[in-house]
Amino acid sequence: MTADVPRTLPDGRPVPLMTGAERPMLESWLDFHRATLELKCAGLDDAQVRTASAGPSSLTLLGLVQHLAEVERNWFQRVVGGLDVPPVFGEETGYALDPVRGLGQALDVWRREIARGREVCAGRGLDDPGRIVGGPMAGVRVGVRWVFVHMIEEYARHNGHADILRERIDGVTGA
Repeated sequence: MTADVPRTLPDGRPVPLMTGAERPMLESWLDFHRATLELKCAGLDDAQVRTASAGPSSLTLLGLVQHLAEVERNWFQRVVGGLDVPPVFGEETGYALDPVRGLGQALDVWRREIARGREVCAGRGLDDPGRIVGGPMAGVRVGVRWVFVHMIEEYARHNGHADILRERIDGVTGA
């Protein structure tokens, strides 16, 4: 007999589904990684989230939140939805820091991009097509499934960066 898997971890993040249909499983893994990014930023002040990892990199937690807002917009609205929307923060990557934009504002924008992406994907099947916008792969067809897998990979990679940044800021590790 096996124990039931808890729905959330002690730190509040949702536990990804371990069995079941593909779409809810992909969505649950993406939600887990989104929650991990937010956890990495929790309890930090504006100066801390602007702290770069280590030279020569200028990567910051605030820059990662902004970048992932851009990524959410690009893959769900532009690629899946076919929408012609401008960059969220006025430049394609989102990494540039604005001295007046703090973490609270960036997280609010990031959450709105997530919500809008969910709206765009609602009713679309995993095999429904989208088209890559820009770059060397512009125009290539991708399925919604591919976008979900790519987004999980994108967050997982950047959450590794967030781990290093958070440890450098205050010594917090794990998760």
